Amino acid sequence: MQYDASNGAISRARVIFLIGPSGSGKDSLIDAAREALRARGVEVARRVITRSAEAKGEDAHGVSEAQFQAMRDEGAFALDWQANGLRYGIPIQIDRWLAAGRSVLVNGSRGHLAIARRRYPDLLAVGLVVSPDALRARLLARGRESLEAIEQRLARNASLQAYDAEVQVLDNSTSLANACRALLRLLEEQGVGRSSVQKSPTCKLPD
Repeated sequence: MQYDASNGAISRARVIFLIGPSGSGKDSLIDAAREALRARGVEVARRVITRSAEAKGEDAHGVSEAQFQAMRDEGAFALDWQANGLRYGIPIQIDRWLAAGRSVLVNGSRGHLAIARRRYPDLLAVGLVVSPDALRARLLARGRESLEAIEQRLARNASLQAYDAEVQVLDNSTSLANACRALLRLLEEQGVGRSSVQKSPTCKLPD
């Protein structure tokens, strides 16, 4: 679905597939941009993850392995994948949002990008990049992995630094405010969501 993006109208609905290495700040970026995205007609998908609800991290729906499989068998997911010993699902609700003309931001997986593109050919892939020092500091602060596991993750990320030419790259090595503003600018340049003719919410940063 597509509309004239002038005068605050909504442009075509697309999936915005946000990818980046673990610790790159995807969750923080999504939280900071959430209100501004909604004001622009962009929904944020809430992932289903096989991780306890008490675990640190994003505002996801934590389920057991059995619950996840049952949901998958029932067709509850538009997209799903496995990574780092966990299973991730994107609710089928995103298809209803798209049909209603609302774009959707998905916290995605680089390894699942090709499959996501096949399902949503007009998908906009946005890839976060972070300097190794900044990424190491964030992974340490998050406290989910041992030092050895963090160094192994950094080594893997170093070998997979380059995104393909169709991925729009955002640098999140400095401040969250800079990354959030860059994301909103990118979406406007790409004609995603409602145009910002009228004043709308901007990035909401942690206190």
